[in-house]
Amino acid sequence: MNDNKTTAYLPEDVDQALLVGRVWREDGPALVVIRQGEVIDITSHCDCMADLLDRDDVADFARSAKGESLGSVTALLQNSLAEPQVAPYLLAPCDVQAIKACGVTFAVSLLERVIEEQAGGDAAKASQLRAELKEMIGQDLSRIAPGSDEAMSLKAALQARGAWSQYMEVGLGPDAEVFTKAQPFSSVGFGARVGLHPASKWNNPEPEIVLAVDAKGEPKGATLGNDVNLRDIEGRSALLLGKAKDNNASCAIGPFIRLFDRDFTLGSVRQARVTLRIEGEDDDFLLEGESDMREISRDPLDLVRQTVGAHHQYPDGFMLFLGTMFSPIQDRDGEGQGFTHHVGDRVTIATPALGALVNRVDRSDKLPPWTFGIRQWMAHRRR
Repeated sequence: MNDNKTTAYLPEDVDQALLVGRVWREDGPALVVIRQGEVIDITSHCDCMADLLDRDDVADFARSAKGESLGSVTALLQNSLAEPQVAPYLLAPCDVQAIKACGVTFAVSLLERVIEEQAGGDAAKASQLRAELKEMIGQDLSRIAPGSDEAMSLKAALQARGAWSQYMEVGLGPDAEVFTKAQPFSSVGFGARVGLHPASKWNNPEPEIVLAVDAKGEPKGATLGNDVNLRDIEGRSALLLGKAKDNNASCAIGPFIRLFDRDFTLGSVRQARVTLRIEGEDDDFLLEGESDMREISRDPLDLVRQTVGAHHQYPDGFMLFLGTMFSPIQDRDGEGQGFTHHVGDRVTIATPALGALVNRVDRSDKLPPWTFGIRQWMAHRRR
């Protein structure tokens, strides 16, 4: 592989990385593994990604399963970035799994959710509220363990001042926020356009690590995700979370799932730094930021256990967004207005062990509608 620009989208140790994913071929989706820079279709051995992840020998299987070559991974990435995309191109690496997400897992994101709520969806109020909240709280929330005695003492103090919030409850209380981000098969992959609801005027990407969890509730690997966030809609009411989160093309995952093995473990996820780069197409805007997984307030395994267990099962497994500490506040369209997307923005979410997820921003109602669901996939498999 000698295309330096394209290989930058792959893990820095790509020759050691066990990468599995899904691509769209001319006749439909296929399951693939990347070996020595080559894309190998292993669909004949395994119907879907959920089945692959359920295997006890998934790492050994990914290393050895034979299949048809679809060419180089660099060509696959280039096909995926083309507009329109050219088959074979990357899909989101998950299929029948539920798409779950955890919110308010970092102190910074906790403050921003409270600001959204108190601003009632009005971006112009955010800057003043941010300063007022920091003065009122008067301490570093990242140092407070959720559910601890210290957290409960802060809760009592803020309640007495009328400053407690439903977002503080899930940020500092014993129970994490876990919601359904998207439906099986509805996520888009590397290179695809991500969608904003046309009613939103205050929104942002959320760069996150996403765990791939099997039917037994065991994490088998990780990838990158963009939980497209509509701050104005959710800020009006938490009961609008579904409207704000689950829209056409509002969830991007990819480029590949990296399977856990000796070289890449859950410990690697805990130490990861996820970077975000937003490049404006119409205004030359540039924003860069970072989310440090070492600052997460709840351990990834705790988030998995709060999602699955005796209280809730996922027989097809699930993908779990772990949350982000990055909430962009840099002014873009005017002083005090903060950040919001423009159509055409190029969003790059990256971390060295997983590569990079790249998408451009568009409107959900202008993008191709989601039509390939579970019944279409079953019909394709029968053929």
